[in-house]
Amino acid sequence: MTDPAPASRLKALRTILWLLVLLAAGAGLYALLNRSEEPPEAAAYADAVGGSFALTAPDGSVVTDQTLAGRPFALFFGFTRCPDVCPTTLARLAQLRKRMGADSDKFEIVFVSVDPESDTPEDIGRYVALFDTPIIGLTGTRKQVDAIVGAYHAFYEKVPTEGGGYTVDHTASVFLMDREGRLQSIIDHHESAETSLEKLERLVSA
Repeated sequence: MTDPAPASRLKALRTILWLLVLLAAGAGLYALLNRSEEPPEAAAYADAVGGSFALTAPDGSVVTDQTLAGRPFALFFGFTRCPDVCPTTLARLAQLRKRMGADSDKFEIVFVSVDPESDTPEDIGRYVALFDTPIIGLTGTRKQVDAIVGAYHAFYEKVPTEGGGYTVDHTASVFLMDREGRLQSIIDHHESAETSLEKLERLVSA
């Protein structure tokens, strides 16, 4: 008669080994999901966005990245003749800032025109004043504008319209930069107000 003991012991050993494999896999997954550092790809992208720039404010003064150093800011690209995305986004940022209460003055809102041929500094000053909140409106030469657009990996393109005019397609997201000038997050144009508010609150608390 065959002794069943070796087969039973082998089966038990296999079961124990599989349990150890599953425990190790579970521990690895937990560590991956709960690690505090950024994924390498996200960290690399954050480090690549932003940089030095020099643009002109409505009063004629020069505003650079160093002017904003030490304060978080929300940066948005657009143009004053924009029919919907630009006024909607700036109005939304103004409303979110008001909802932040005591933290409302802890960050800047920066609007950069990607249509310097049409938007003078004075035009931009009148435009940002419509939103009932402090907004740093900026423009510059085409070369200066292209430099900051490139630094932020943003996009714009002139699109001809009937009658010989044009409009401008452009990045509709808001770049949230921390006090060290590093990208912390991005507000998408289609995000809810609550999600956007949470991102701004994290920005000023960092």
